[in-house]
Amino acid sequence: MSNSANEQQLREQICLIGQLMHRSQYIDGASGNISARLDAERILTTPSGLAKGFMTPDQLIIVDLDGMVLSAGDGLRPTSEIVMHLECYRQRPDVGGVVHAHPATAIALTVAGIPLAQVLIPEMVITLGVVPTLPYATPASDENRRLIAEAVREHDALLLAFHGSLTAAKNVWDAYLRLESLEHAARIVFMVAQLGGARHTLSGEQVEKLLAIRAKLGLLRPGDAERFQQALNTL
Repeated sequence: MSNSANEQQLREQICLIGQLMHRSQYIDGASGNISARLDAERILTTPSGLAKGFMTPDQLIIVDLDGMVLSAGDGLRPTSEIVMHLECYRQRPDVGGVVHAHPATAIALTVAGIPLAQVLIPEMVITLGVVPTLPYATPASDENRRLIAEAVREHDALLLAFHGSLTAAKNVWDAYLRLESLEHAARIVFMVAQLGGARHTLSGEQVEKLLAIRAKLGLLRPGDAERFQQALNTL
């Protein structure tokens, strides 16, 4: 398959992901952004100011790893939040797709001070790993970029306090699915809090077995075992 065919497929897939994010209310208005790695030097990304649920493939922009525009339609420019995406690609050669969204339940947890880094269901261990909540930083700021640069080395999913989520994966579709899993987990944590808090959690032995599955799937990140042990100790 030619590179141009691969690029067209990615463009169509990113537009589909934008539609799914809009329908699921993970984004509103023109918020959120999606990107995918085209090759070692080029990133395909959504433009600023457009509703991501209504984009067309020709509206996507190509930038290099410094954020310089290589290809864009008339009047279109990359989002100022592209710096978050670029940092993920710089820090993680294994990352092929990044999704930034504003999932309501997950954001509400950060405002309420309830961590998503809990050990409540198997899927949270296997698919997401420990999801940290990063301190608030102005969106698109250098402070925000630095926080993400450090955290994404060891995590596939991040919560940005008062702001949103960032998920990364080997491809953009898996980065989107990770967003779905994150918001689903957030809803469970929210409901558990409403019911008075967790009375039972997964045991250390159970988490070890789940981490073995995570490792077998190639999802294990450096320090996962220690982070889950710390999460268990804080419950």
